[in-house]
Amino acid sequence: MKSFRISEYKALAYRLVLVYLFYFLVRLAFYSFNYTHLNVESISDFLRLAFYGLLFDTTAIIYVNLLFIFLSVLPLLINAKKSFQKVLFWVYFLFNLPAYLFNFIDIAYFSYNKTRLTTNDWALVENEHNPITLLTGFLVQYWAIFAVFLVLVLLWFFLYKKVQIKEEKITRKKPYFITSIIVIVLLAPTLIFGIRGFSFKAGVIPLTVMDASKYARDISQVNVLLNTPFTILRTMGKNKGFKEFKFTTDEYIQQYIKPIKQYHNEVTEKPNIVFIILEGMGAEYFGVMNQNTQIPNYRTHTPFLDSLAQKGFYFTNIYANSIHSIEGISAVTAGMPTFQTAWVRSGYAQREVSSLPNIARSLGYETLFAHGATNGSMNFDGYTHQIGYQTYLGRTEFNDDRYYNGSWGIDDEPFLQFFAKKINQMKQPFLATVFTLSSHGPYKVPEPHNKRFNKGDMLMHNVVEYSDYSIGKFFDTVKKESWYPNTIFAIIPDHTTEDYYDFYKQKIAHHRLPIILFSANKKLIPQGSSDVLGQQIDIFPTLAYLMGYKQPFRSWGRSLLANLPDETPRAFVTNTQFYQLIQGNYIYVLDLEGEVVGVYANTDLNLTQNLKEEVSKNEEMKKGIADMRAFIQDFMDRIINDKLR
Repeated sequence: MKSFRISEYKALAYRLVLVYLFYFLVRLAFYSFNYTHLNVESISDFLRLAFYGLLFDTTAIIYVNLLFIFLSVLPLLINAKKSFQKVLFWVYFLFNLPAYLFNFIDIAYFSYNKTRLTTNDWALVENEHNPITLLTGFLVQYWAIFAVFLVLVLLWFFLYKKVQIKEEKITRKKPYFITSIIVIVLLAPTLIFGIRGFSFKAGVIPLTVMDASKYARDISQVNVLLNTPFTILRTMGKNKGFKEFKFTTDEYIQQYIKPIKQYHNEVTEKPNIVFIILEGMGAEYFGVMNQNTQIPNYRTHTPFLDSLAQKGFYFTNIYANSIHSIEGISAVTAGMPTFQTAWVRSGYAQREVSSLPNIARSLGYETLFAHGATNGSMNFDGYTHQIGYQTYLGRTEFNDDRYYNGSWGIDDEPFLQFFAKKINQMKQPFLATVFTLSSHGPYKVPEPHNKRFNKGDMLMHNVVEYSDYSIGKFFDTVKKESWYPNTIFAIIPDHTTEDYYDFYKQKIAHHRLPIILFSANKKLIPQGSSDVLGQQIDIFPTLAYLMGYKQPFRSWGRSLLANLPDETPRAFVTNTQFYQLIQGNYIYVLDLEGEVVGVYANTDLNLTQNLKEEVSKNEEMKKGIADMRAFIQDFMDRIINDKLR
């Protein structure tokens, strides 16, 4: 029977079944660690998702194991020898374990990202100078997840070795080669069939990330259906996420989307702008943002920023257009939202774009951007120079590593004091922007404050309190300066991160963040608050309005203070797998081709009750969907065809 290689084929089948088994186990682990973010109704619902998830697992498993499968079936006459089986063992695990590890990294990262990792996320570490330090901190913080990984890997090794191939001499070579060729001929189309998603229908493209929505009863279930090797492989080498659509006319876009904004705010003396971008500090942490959320036993972690907001003007109904820091920076400085692929990390990023610093410079402002990370991190220095910031200050310019936190950059308190000194050297009017750092993993409060800020319900709370304290100290310093009375302070996060309260674990509520405007001069910024619907990209036109810029400029956001009747309040809520729009009474979810996935009431922040069946008889819903598609069309057209100015 050795001539027919039956034992070899059985071993191959067993080893591939093991891969499927361990993909099931990591799917179970993914759900177990992230169940609060995933709407799975029951065990049977999870098993249904796991069953349909086999489609996506198969594609990933075949890709990852192609070389192993090829070596296992190739008729080499030595396949059963111990030496060759050792080669197969190492090929099997050297390819499978890195792919498997990505699933576990995603388990940890999902609480921030709320979507599966793609090749877009790889750009987050491409420009880092301390990846080993960051990885070490990541492993320490999420030790339980990686302990599960190690246990499963050891179990995988054990089970693999349970089936061994007995070495026997091949006496009949002709049937050996004939049967081997037959198996290869039959196997090749089967593998292609599996990679494509078990479909050879004409016009049907191979399985994509978007196909997961077909089997999901709730949008969050997409993340249970998918696996990380699949999402990485399917987005690899794709500058995609950018393609042209023709949903509507240019006239419709100009009337209802108004991508070109123009304001006529009269400014007698140009105000200085100090723009503070907060690392990861979503609305959950701010007391002023939670006065009406009715969260049981809520407590704030931003006492200084709360008090500052109440002395200025703050907005309580704002949503993020970004997930990662570099995306958040491009959203607030250039009004560029992020969906499937971040513009700022694409091949289109080098094109000219309307931006806050370019507008400021045209008005005679001096511009500066400061961030305490190692110069080159996230390519902040290159990006900020590209969009018009004249000066960049980072860890290099700070030049005192006594305050280096050991993993990411300079702690907020000393860096903000450094920033204050550099502002004093600027010529008025100025746009001085700082991006805080300490409220970023690994969430380490520096000495001597680590005992003072150690009472949060999770580590993020402690570093948020430290950052809030550091900003308070910054204001203590700058309020003594002569430029202070003629300065507007604008404060907004780059994105949201971890959630503690159930309210913010809802799919849409997770992306809620504050905008705070403050000036000691009440003629510049009055005192009050607003619950008008808005989005992160609104801060760009709002500041352009406050500076008195009167020329037309590209912006999908709107000035929150101009409050023009022909500019619709809306929020394009970021998601890499869907387009999401809040407008009027509804939340709209469209897939990446512009097809309607769901329509929900604007109070249904967890997207639980799909009202899609009502679209045909609801004019407001039809208009919302049309507006979302018009935006998608204009967004793509302007990026692809160089119309971002």
